[in-house]
Amino acid sequence: MKALKNIFFSILAIYMLQSCISSRKPNMDFFSDSGYDFRGAKFTSFNVPLFLAKPYIKKALREDGESEELINLIKKVSKIKVLTVENGSKEMLKDYADYLNNNHYEDWATVKHDGENVNVRVKQNGDVIKNMLITVNSHKELVFVDVKGNFTANDISKMINSVSDK
Repeated sequence: MKALKNIFFSILAIYMLQSCISSRKPNMDFFSDSGYDFRGAKFTSFNVPLFLAKPYIKKALREDGESEELINLIKKVSKIKVLTVENGSKEMLKDYADYLNNNHYEDWATVKHDGENVNVRVKQNGDVIKNMLITVNSHKELVFVDVKGNFTANDISKMINSVSDK
């Protein structure tokens, strides 16, 4: 009976941690479903297991002296997907922005710092923001972060202000 219990818990742990595995295939709609020719771009994607990430993120934010408001925002996150693209082109980034505009994403903020651009786009359902896409564009690579949850405009504004004040 003990061996059966150990096997069950091992299978359960493997199932829960399978999202930690990185993949060479894109995990975001535009990149995986569009049939777009990416011309030599190399993708690395993974889903962040939140039951592992939330405690670590909260601890790191507290150690950095961040506000409790920003830490409470982490509680509202339900899913995070990360995609990195090497050898991405400006044309691909423009087509991605057009795709987001066509799918009702609103451009909320663009921050430029040391030659890198960080863009925040959101998709709203009434007053509730269900999806936030963060794009980091550096000269060498692109990073896309897809954050799902139930946020308010005030939550996002506080997050942007906390980052831009530093």
